[in-house]
Amino acid sequence: MSKVSDAFKNGKAFIAFITGGDPDLETTKKLILEIEKNGADIIEIGIPFSDPIAEGPVIQAADLRALTAGCTTDKLFDTIKELKDIVKIPLVFMTYANVIFRYGTEKFMGRCVECGISGVIVPDCPFEEREELAPYCDKAGIDLIPLIAPTSEERITKIAKSAQGFVYVVSSLGVTGVRQDITTDLGAMTKLVKEATDVPCAIGFGIAKPEQAADVCQYADGAIVGSAIVKIVAEYGKDCISYVGEYVKSMKDAIR
Repeated sequence: MSKVSDAFKNGKAFIAFITGGDPDLETTKKLILEIEKNGADIIEIGIPFSDPIAEGPVIQAADLRALTAGCTTDKLFDTIKELKDIVKIPLVFMTYANVIFRYGTEKFMGRCVECGISGVIVPDCPFEEREELAPYCDKAGIDLIPLIAPTSEERITKIAKSAQGFVYVVSSLGVTGVRQDITTDLGAMTKLVKEATDVPCAIGFGIAKPEQAADVCQYADGAIVGSAIVKIVAEYGKDCISYVGEYVKSMKDAIR
């Protein structure tokens, strides 16, 4: 079992997302430590990118803030590396294929290993093209975490069978962001995933409130929250640490 899958062993997992370098790299470091301290089981770190197609306005704005503040992929790697021996929970990168290819796939995965990154999520790499990344991930021991959307019904089984780390179940169509209601039949989607694989599944996109997290965890092994956390960072800037910590604690408590 991978370190990422292991994070689901002690009950429902809370997975927190932050944008690397927003508002600056020093705050990213503090946020990772604070999020871990308050009970998160996995942290997803977004590598800022100028064209994040899966993201809604909240995370797009965070990417812009991070890039404007001078965050680069290399600087983010260096920052994460400083935490390698301190942070015990798995860290995974959420990034786009172009970022990896431009960096050099083998070099990128090598740096992930060097910095203690356990997995990568690449929203714009469809299942049919995963072979462009999978051999490099396998060689480096990095989980290539797949996304399953409500549209990919007949593909769900196929994707789940090859899953590593966890299966990222996208709760609703469209881009990331906070939603009032989630109307997708998550029970049916997660049932298909669980019939195809023993790899845990977590639901993301649109979860912001403790009750929403508790609700999706009736079906899934974990809940993923991004935009709601990034909003707190946007509101408080460098002073966001304790506010994010409180929020993470409230979300984790809701799914225990």
